[in-house]
Amino acid sequence: MTDPTSLVCPSCGAEYEDRWRCTCGHPLEFARQPRPDGPAPDPAAFDTRDGLWAFADFLPVEKRVSLGEGMTPLQHAPDWDAEFKLEYVFPTGSFKDRGATATLSRALELGVDRVVEDSSGNAGAAIATYAARAGIDAEIYVPASVKASKLRAIEAAGATPVRVEGSREDVTDACVEAAVSEDAEAWYASHAWNPAFFAGTATFAYETALQRDWEAPDAVVTPLGHGTLFLGAYRGFRALKEAGWIDDVPRMYGAQAAGYAPIAAELHGEAASSNDVADGIQIRDPVQKDAVLNAIEATGGDAIALSEAPVADELDRLHTAGFYTEPTCAVAPAALAELRDRGEIGESEDVVVPLTGSGLKS
Repeated sequence: MTDPTSLVCPSCGAEYEDRWRCTCGHPLEFARQPRPDGPAPDPAAFDTRDGLWAFADFLPVEKRVSLGEGMTPLQHAPDWDAEFKLEYVFPTGSFKDRGATATLSRALELGVDRVVEDSSGNAGAAIATYAARAGIDAEIYVPASVKASKLRAIEAAGATPVRVEGSREDVTDACVEAAVSEDAEAWYASHAWNPAFFAGTATFAYETALQRDWEAPDAVVTPLGHGTLFLGAYRGFRALKEAGWIDDVPRMYGAQAAGYAPIAAELHGEAASSNDVADGIQIRDPVQKDAVLNAIEATGGDAIALSEAPVADELDRLHTAGFYTEPTCAVAPAALAELRDRGEIGESEDVVVPLTGSGLKS
């Protein structure tokens, strides 16, 4: 086994063996970004039996904790004239398993025996489940109003939920204090800060490109809260292009909930309405805001805010078509319709939309 990859700050250049953020306050990245040698393999001959870990040549973390995750179906959705990637079929019912398998593998590399995470639901359930698989104790800080289904998933894995009154930001503050206080001996397995989580979500791009015979779509539309899937996907497609496995990086579009849409507000101003249907992306101050804006600019994409009504309508439409997703998922196909109406995405363009969480967890 190799030594764990060190981390580097892209802002000030500081390097660390391990740390949850730079002393300058910036999120960290892996100092080593592996790339495979040689051209892209024949898609028909590519061995996918190892799930998302089949792309180990792109990953700065070794496989140590796994539940067979990855290689989610890419399903044509003719009513939307798009392809849906069914991320809700993961072991814990959401795409967050991509980040959790990489994050807990990193934790084992470092000899961690206790992790903490803050989450409104899916990330907490994923970290709790993979921590159980790794034999690592976990505490998950959640809003006091967390959905019962997601609380049950955390408790079922043997993790300790810590309910925090107040805003989503108060939950994060409480978790950070627990992770970094002088007597805390906990490792912050944050889906917003930890670079291993983003290395895991980058596998969305690798799988999508493989399933399309190494041809990237013209555009990808994802829900956008902290940006864990949006930014991971962008980095994954960029890595594929750098490796010479695809020709172009798709335009990246983020779908936000009105009232909780700091990226869309930066680009277009504040939305007047609000959206409490897409509760999984109610993030007012995303850690990776600058990185998300840079990805949008680099790809010629955009971020838009959706009000409650079109997202609720889209959820019904998804369920009627057999896609049993949680409400937050519906924000991305609803955004696709809006982007087509605006002419930002053409009717003839290839579009991939991830359906990120299962309706069983609603």
